[in-house]
Amino acid sequence: MPVSPHAVRSLLAFWADAGVECLYLDAPNDRTAAAREVARPALRSVAQSTAPATAPGPDMSSARDLAAAAADLDALAAAIAAYDGCALKTQGARQAVCWRGAADAPVMIVGEAPGADEDAQGAPFVGRAGKLLDKMLAAAGLEGRVLITNTVFWRPPGNRTPAPDEQLACQPFLERAIEIVAPRYLLLLGAPAAKSMLGQKEGILALRGRWFEWRGRFSELEIPALPSLHPAFLLRQPGAKKKAWQDFLMLAERVDRGARPG
Repeated sequence: MPVSPHAVRSLLAFWADAGVECLYLDAPNDRTAAAREVARPALRSVAQSTAPATAPGPDMSSARDLAAAAADLDALAAAIAAYDGCALKTQGARQAVCWRGAADAPVMIVGEAPGADEDAQGAPFVGRAGKLLDKMLAAAGLEGRVLITNTVFWRPPGNRTPAPDEQLACQPFLERAIEIVAPRYLLLLGAPAAKSMLGQKEGILALRGRWFEWRGRFSELEIPALPSLHPAFLLRQPGAKKKAWQDFLMLAERVDRGARPG
């Protein structure tokens, strides 16, 4: 019986969110082509000799200068839109997608990357996953008390996971946003956000529900951070909503406790 492409995509997304990051091979291997390759060593040699050099990493000094010069979120959003150091900007994205929410929020939520709806509307978490996130925030008493953003500000082609160098290229701007908003807590949604922000290697199912101390790469910022499951994962795996709900309640309790005098 043929396997549904939708089922395959859902299964791959499940394992990615669970922290599986490698296969037996790094790329598909057409074993039927092996014999042909043996007969073409000269052609392969020429191809190797003319292969382009590895692309340089992002220009971090330029990003840091642009980010540092922004005095508020509006200026920072303009700096991001003008920044050309992230390769995602030239890979089909319509516009930069920065953030939405309260500029003085006690909680900053960091997700993975914009998707198709976000790319079209210019705001993060506005699709199905965003609607679920908003419902969870309202139910936990956190509505209007968050600023929502992502580790990168342009949609990756095909909604793929952003590469570490793409996240690094955007990190000075993300850190500057954190510095401007000055949240008391970070909520990191999904494995790509949690791993990028915390430098952890464990999967999100192992990281979620545990408090970490996020430390800035380009600043001296230190903020408590709570990893949790991405709403897109919850849409694919409804049975995991209970775990995410526990995380949201834990965060809300800590926010409320910190807001009370004494």
